[in-house]
Amino acid sequence: MALETVTGTKGMVTAPHWLAAEAGLSVLQDGGNAVEATVAVAACLAVVYPHMTGIGGDGFWVIHEPDGAVHGIHGCGGAAQAASLELYAGLEAVPFRGPLAANTVAGTISGWAAALESAGGSLPLSRLLRDAIAHGEAGVAVPAGHAAIATAKGPELRVQPGAYAHVFEPQGRPLHEGDVLRQSVLAQTLRRLCEEGLESFYTGPLAADIAEDLAALGSPVSAADLAAHEATRPAPLTTRLHDCRLWNSAPPTQGFASLVILALFDRLAADTADGFDHVHGLVEATKQAFLLRDVHVGDPAYHDFDWQGLLSDHAALDELAARIDPAKALAWPQPPQWGDTCWFGAADGEGRVVSAIQSTYFEFGSGLVLPRTGITWQNRGSSFRLAADGWNALKPGRKPFHTLNPALARFDDGRVMAYGTMGGEGQPQTQAALFSRYARFGADLQDAICAPRWLLGRTWGEQSTTLKLEDGFDPALYEALAEAGHDVERVGPLTATMGHAGAIVRHGDGHLEGATDPRSDGGVAAW
Repeated sequence: MALETVTGTKGMVTAPHWLAAEAGLSVLQDGGNAVEATVAVAACLAVVYPHMTGIGGDGFWVIHEPDGAVHGIHGCGGAAQAASLELYAGLEAVPFRGPLAANTVAGTISGWAAALESAGGSLPLSRLLRDAIAHGEAGVAVPAGHAAIATAKGPELRVQPGAYAHVFEPQGRPLHEGDVLRQSVLAQTLRRLCEEGLESFYTGPLAADIAEDLAALGSPVSAADLAAHEATRPAPLTTRLHDCRLWNSAPPTQGFASLVILALFDRLAADTADGFDHVHGLVEATKQAFLLRDVHVGDPAYHDFDWQGLLSDHAALDELAARIDPAKALAWPQPPQWGDTCWFGAADGEGRVVSAIQSTYFEFGSGLVLPRTGITWQNRGSSFRLAADGWNALKPGRKPFHTLNPALARFDDGRVMAYGTMGGEGQPQTQAALFSRYARFGADLQDAICAPRWLLGRTWGEQSTTLKLEDGFDPALYEALAEAGHDVERVGPLTATMGHAGAIVRHGDGHLEGATDPRSDGGVAAW
């Protein structure tokens, strides 16, 4: 059955797993606001979608308040003080899995705390985490995507120290679709957060257990690293299109690139959704944005580039757009980024709209599952370069480059749109596809997500720089793109390679529209 755009008036949640969407909606129905609902979604995803996200990762928020103010939160951890070049002596790169990959503090919980502090909500944390705890204790059925990833990645994950095999292979094999996954230890950790407070993750009894496990497993992250961490509140980057204003997360995320892509495409001619001018234009805008991103985006403490200055400089954006050949593809040998993630959004009846995203980077992160807490620790720091200096070079305390970037738009007619996706290198591209279909070409919100997509760069778990396209475009488009010089690769029907997208639109009169991705196990819950 084809998905249709969901409507509502009092509140709405979209998430890449339907149980998480329902958890968020129940919080709204119990009087919570959109921020509180988003925390409930985030916690639930950590339990029901652990191959994609968890509390051992990082998270980023962009929040549109009822009065029109927009602010951001970064729950982003830096490298451990012991994560020096000497620690990796003899290695050419930081490993993708294992203890040395678990080299940054997990910032997700600090992001929850900062968001709740600013939200003025009324519900206790025990209510927000109720469904996540229940699903962890009772268990949930494993979806097909989880099962496929667990099978494919099992050989590299089950050999890692810690509790991975105990939690995710309790029968001595990867869980199959429909098997029940129980995470009672993680559920108990969520209960402890309710009892001890979210700060306990960094400075309390829970932090002591986390640090003890990390040390025993060989991670360089220490109790002192946890205690030194705090969420930050950098203003989101913003740019103006002809009929709306866009926001996205500031560095170290690639939100800058997502905004540049749409700002450049706003300057290009394109009359038809998914025609050559649309797809070619966005792909070429992506190349220009990524060339800037891969030089200038990272931990702001190590960059002096004026990202907001460029996004506000119409002449500079005009000049970048003029570099795009409307008929020919720019050669593209750039290396891709990795990453898998969960984006989710919520809107409440007061006019608050939240765009949020969190991740453990690779599927199941570093592969380290902490025995005392059931937390799967991220491997975001595996993206660091083992170099003395330069872009994303490993330094103690440095925050790694992040693919994560939650997006938000406010149209001149009063609509507010939260949107985003998982998908590493594909996040800005999928954002651009769904946003331009909806905003520029007037597509239905759900149709904008269901339609076939493209990806310049990495596939799920493989390195590649081809332009990958799903089936379903006009047959002439594939040929036209190849003739223009694109290295076209057809990847078949709708695939998770293209991310798990979602969107919510709040209209000026207060009614809501929401959409989820058929490539995920997601759902939109509304009332």
